[in-house]
Order: sequence, then C-alpha cells, then structure tokens
Amino acid sequence: MDASVEGAALAVPEVTPPERLQVLRGADAPAAGPVVYWMQQAQRSRDNPALEHALALAARWDRPVCVVFGLDADYPGGTERAFVFMLEGLRDVRDALRERGIGFACRLGAPHSVALEAAQGAAVVVCDRGYLRHQRAWRQAVARSAPCGVVEVEGEVVVPVALASDKAEYAARTLRPRLWRQVERFAAPPPRVHVPRSWDPETAPPGPAEDVSSELDRPSALALRLQVDRSAGSVSDWFKGGERAAAAALERFCARGLQRYADLRNQPHTDAVSYLGMHLHFGQVSPVRALREVRHVQGVDERSLEAFVEELLVRRELAVNHAWYVPDYDRYQGLPDWARATLAEHAADPREHRYDAEALEAGATHDPYWNAAMREMRETGYMHNYMRMYWGKQILAWSADPEEAFERTRALDDRYFLDGRDPNAYAGVAWVFGRHDRPWPERPVFGKVRSMVAAGLRRKTDPEAYVAKIERRVAARSLEHDDA
Repeated sequence: MDASVEGAALAVPEVTPPERLQVLRGADAPAAGPVVYWMQQAQRSRDNPALEHALALAARWDRPVCVVFGLDADYPGGTERAFVFMLEGLRDVRDALRERGIGFACRLGAPHSVALEAAQGAAVVVCDRGYLRHQRAWRQAVARSAPCGVVEVEGEVVVPVALASDKAEYAARTLRPRLWRQVERFAAPPPRVHVPRSWDPETAPPGPAEDVSSELDRPSALALRLQVDRSAGSVSDWFKGGERAAAAALERFCARGLQRYADLRNQPHTDAVSYLGMHLHFGQVSPVRALREVRHVQGVDERSLEAFVEELLVRRELAVNHAWYVPDYDRYQGLPDWARATLAEHAADPREHRYDAEALEAGATHDPYWNAAMREMRETGYMHNYMRMYWGKQILAWSADPEEAFERTRALDDRYFLDGRDPNAYAGVAWVFGRHDRPWPERPVFGKVRSMVAAGLRRKTDPEAYVAKIERRVAARSLEHDDA
C-alpha cells in the first residue's frame, strides 16, 4: 500500500522520504494511546528513521512515545554470544531513550507477539524493516491483526531496497550504477525530532509480557536465565555491543584504518578493517552514519575511501537485494543455475582431503591457515573477510558434495559469527558457491566456481603472520589493534 492513499495520515514526508515508508495497515486517524515503536532490526536510539518517524507522528497528535522490544530466547539460531552482544546494545538503547523522555520495555516473547500485545493500547505501531523471511512474516502478522495503523520505516540500507532494484541482481556491477544514481538523495540521517510529550517513567508501555529492562545491566546473567544455547560461548571479552561501542569502532577506523584500507584490507595479518559488521548486523550503527563519517575524513587516500564505500554500500546492499528477492537466499537451491549445474557435474570428483563436521568445527585439518581462521571465528566471533572467503572455499573442497558443503558453511557461519544470520552473511555463504560471481576456468571439485588455494593465499598475503596474530591474541585474550 502506498503512503499516498489511505495511509496518508501515517506519512511524514518532511521527516521520512516516502521511499523509506511502507504503510502495512492504514488508518485515517490515530487510536487512543501512545505511539509505539516496535524495535527489532534497528537497535539504536540515534540516526534511527523509524524512531524519528514515530516521534513525528506523536508530535502531530500530541502523544507520548514508547519503544517495545520482543526478546525471544528461541530466536532462530540465537546463541549466547549473539544474545550477550545484543543485550549490551539494548542497555545502551534503554538508557538513551530514557534520557530523551521516551518509554522503553524489553519484553519476553516472540517479537511479533510482543508487538501485537503493545498494539492493543497504541495509537499506531511504527516498525523498522527486516529482510529475512521470518522478520517479514512477523511484520505481516502484526499488520493483519493489529487494531491500529502499522507503518514500516526502512533505515538499515542507504538506498531503499525496492528503489535500488525491482529484481535479484546478478552481480555488484549490475547493482552499483543503480545505487549511485540514488545515493545522494538518501545519504542524510533523519532529522532529530523533538519529543512532544515525555513518557511518564511510572507508566509501563502497553503489553502484559514480562519486562526485563532492568536486567539489561547484567547481560550475561539475563542470557543465562533465558537458557539460550551456550555451547558456542560468549565473546564479550573480545567485542562489546551497543551504540557506544559501534561509535568507537567507527571513530577508530576513520582515524587509523581507513587511510590504509586500499592497500591492507585483504591482508589478514593487519587490522585495516572497521569491525562494523557486527554492529550493522544488530542495527547498532546506521549505514548512513558510517557512510557520512568516512566521507568526511580529511586527507584520506581516495582509493581507500572508494574501496570501503564499495563494501559498505554496494556489497552490503547487494546482499540485502539477495535476501529480499531470492526466496531461498540461505539454501543451496538459491544458487544460480550455472553454479549448481557445474558443481553437480563435479560432485563425484575425488577430494584430496575429507573432514567430518566435528573436525571442521574443532579446526583440526591439515591446513594451519584454515585452522587459524576457524580458531579466530570460534574464539572471537569474528574472522577477517579475506580469510572468510578462503575458509568457505576449503569447506567446499573438503566435503563429500556441494550440498553438504553449503549446509556446513551456513551452519558454522550462523553459529559462531556475531554478524551471521543476516543478508550479508547469507550472501557471503552463497558467494562461495557462485552467487554474485561469474564462471571461471573449470577445475576439479569446483567446476566453474571460483576456487582459492593455499598457494594463492601465500602469494597474495602473509598467512604465517596471520596465524601468529591469532595465536598471540587468543593467548592474551586481547584484541590489540595492530598497526602492522
């Protein structure tokens, strides 16, 4: 439904560009109660288009605003490391919203159920956009059953996904010009809207589910109480979640990493990376903010700026395009026809090495570089992106067939990475098997899918130094930001 028809009452074009707005359930007038922002994907108080849109509606109607978040212990693929990182971020959100006079409740339950319960006492429900199938299903369920208007505001990409393209793009080269035609229209953060009426701190936001906001001060204890999957462990010694940590990572990258990004971004023994992926995953930093900050750095090598913007804008939004338009975005069936055909032709090729799932997860292979990458992933929840590509290609080489390799890669990615289980992660897994790539000269096992081998890794990088870095960091349990 377009915001220009029956949902016009929910549009605020001076705050939210119409292209970022989707009215899921129209309403000509507000119901009784506060404006409720159901926060799910955009877990931040700053540069949040959905939050500012909710405040703009509240100003129009002279209503207070509250934010509700549904904390689901059964969230697909949720692990202790992901939950603790997310809860650290929600603690930042809670504190920042309260300072601003906005109510907040972190309620136990499935996100769409928490949102529907809050909708019973809401003037309108504003939500942010998620791109995965379960996130989309949640929003559809709320829109079907809510007794009030429901409006979705897209703020997790620079260019709205449907405006950038109306189909699954073949590769970065096909999406890139479409994005750049629109970037300047959307490269500004939303205006900060004045809070029209402060939330009474003695009043609970609508909804009967248990509010655990006070327990956000003890993220690990709350994750333990929720009985989330603890087998992957927490990585809070390595990475902290939240807006403040995200802002610090962005500031550090602009000061130290951006200048050398073009030359060193594919050198895994160095630290010329942003560490923003995990924060973008949880919506703890706006991609628009990240784009603006790096573009304002003075005296930076233009090649480095272009290379980082390519990753932040083109590659990341190509991944969102993949999740939005490919129904099987996280399944082998979602690969291009040519890739599945060539992999099928070589499925029975002999493998020089074969490992079971346990050996892979333990990092117990013949390849010290791969083992170090697996250790980095397992211990810290992060892996340098160049090693991530090499890591995935070796799983394809060492598995019985490509279907098994795909499931192993996806499962490990989901389980251990802080930025797993999102469009960027699923597009990265699919890239290993040919998505967003072209056919290459044919070779055993891989067919025409691009391969990566240890000899190439040694030729292009210093993998021995990378292994030493991981050993040093794990021994010290410290993420020192190397200048090398």
